[in-house]
Amino acid sequence: MKTIRNRMILLLALSIGTIVGIFRGSEAKQKWVFRIKSRFDEKRQIAEQKKLIRGGGVALDEVELAAFHNN
Repeated sequence: MKTIRNRMILLLALSIGTIVGIFRGSEAKQKWVFRIKSRFDEKRQIAEQKKLIRGGGVALDEVELAAFHNN
C-alpha cells in the first residue's frame, strides 16, 4: 500500500512538473520536482526517526545516517 502511494505521489509530481516545464521551461520543472521530492523525503525521514525513537532506538542526524547507513 505504501509503495503504491509513493509511486502515485512521484507520478503526480512528474506529471505536474511536465506541465510546469511546458509553460516555464525545463529549469523551472527541475526545480519544482526537486522541491516536491525533497519535501516528501524529509517527511518520510522524520516519520522513520519518530518510529525509531518510539521503539527505544537512538535517533541519528543526517551526518550519522550518511556515515553509517546506505540509504
